Amino acid sequence: MSLLSVQDLRTYFHTRNGVYRAVDGVSFELDRGETLGIVGESGSGKSVTGYSLMGLIPQPPGRIESGRALFDGVDLLNCTPAQARSIRGKRISMIFQDPMTSLNPYMRISDQLIEPLMIHDEISKTEALQQALAMLDAVGINDAASRIHYYPHEFSGGMRQRVMIAMALITKPELLIADEPTTALDVTVQAQILELIQKMQAEIGMGVIFITHDLGVVSGLCDRVQVMYAGRIVETADTRTLFYEPKHPYTQALQKSIPAMQPKGAELYTIQGLPPDLSKPLPGCSFAPRCEFATDLCRRDPRPELTSISAGHQQACLRVQAGEL
Repeated sequence: MSLLSVQDLRTYFHTRNGVYRAVDGVSFELDRGETLGIVGESGSGKSVTGYSLMGLIPQPPGRIESGRALFDGVDLLNCTPAQARSIRGKRISMIFQDPMTSLNPYMRISDQLIEPLMIHDEISKTEALQQALAMLDAVGINDAASRIHYYPHEFSGGMRQRVMIAMALITKPELLIADEPTTALDVTVQAQILELIQKMQAEIGMGVIFITHDLGVVSGLCDRVQVMYAGRIVETADTRTLFYEPKHPYTQALQKSIPAMQPKGAELYTIQGLPPDLSKPLPGCSFAPRCEFATDLCRRDPRPELTSISAGHQQACLRVQAGEL
């Protein structure tokens, strides 16, 4: 049985300028101990997918229009507030993209770190502080014993990010949603954090949803990858298959955009154009206006659905499905 099963998730934002279909029919499953990577450009719906599962979509203007997200038998999208409180922060944790806006500037780091332990585990403050110190050491904060009582503004951006990671991992969750967790960190610390996540996975069988722009991190960390564009999944496969046999033109374009993949001295490859306006109807394939292989059929036909190519490998390109690419 899967740890998490998401079916037809649709999250829209109702604004004065129209309805933005940020997530438009996303389905996937995650097993215990598995790492699922979600990649795509900014605005593709990656983070909104994570916020929807955590119940953190601002309402209004956001609204979860449809879907189910079964976590160990509980539908996260339709559970009671009491059920949500018992799961969120304890069994499911999230590392947010911007640590400065996620930490309370009026509270010391120590109080913010021990809060989930004291609420969910009902342990003493002394014991909670000991666990908090151990977790700060694990994420690479030197002299944690004195710095644990600092305020967020007394840490650098990278240090605040490490505190956020410590807060997410301190309750040893069954599911971790990591939204660009290593963006503000240098390469050495990034490797330490990824190693820590993998270590905790091995210890407690934690499932991880890893949201990132960094395809290099995905290739070394994730078991499976799903590529999102314009609120939909356009390709999903195990990591090796996706990197060695990408089928969807958008996936291929993302890989060609990696600077390390370019010949030395050559001009860097860029995907032409901009992501579509999600408040307007999208006839045909949403990637067609930017795709070098698009035909009139791609722009005119109904939006293509995910179709299996092989076991565990699905993609949503009409021309690939027709055997033309």
